[in-house]
Amino acid sequence: MAATLVMRMFHNIIKVVVAAVAMVGLSFAELEGWHTDLEKALELAKKEKKPLLVEFTGSDWCPPCIAMRKNVFSKKDFVEQASKDFILVELDFPRGNEELKKKNDPFAKQYKIEGFPTVILMDHEGKEFTRFFASEHPTTEKFLAHLKAALEKKDLD
Repeated sequence: MAATLVMRMFHNIIKVVVAAVAMVGLSFAELEGWHTDLEKALELAKKEKKPLLVEFTGSDWCPPCIAMRKNVFSKKDFVEQASKDFILVELDFPRGNEELKKKNDPFAKQYKIEGFPTVILMDHEGKEFTRFFASEHPTTEKFLAHLKAALEKKDLD
């Protein structure tokens, strides 16, 4: 009986570990339609004369970042609509991937990122025209409406 209980506990622990590893793996997976290299994305933006949407995220530790990825940024309709007006860039700062975090750290310093998930909208030359916390617009519809308003405001300036 005790052996059965131990085996059941061991089996449950294995399930939890496998689920955690799968979640971390998904956190580091690149989003379809998103760039992860800001310098290359800037080159593309200049070539296409298109602004950039740059999201600074902590994909494996930041609850609002995880929610935004799940509910907005990974959605096909969001990527299709936002990509019409922006080059999409995700700069990730995961705790479980020190190499990726180290690669992106200079950008966090350069743009003075104070919290996650921060979104910076830049013109095609890389000049910031607005920034906000992504979690202020937690649905695809709200986020796209905010992007449209930001572009309209930029065009008026």
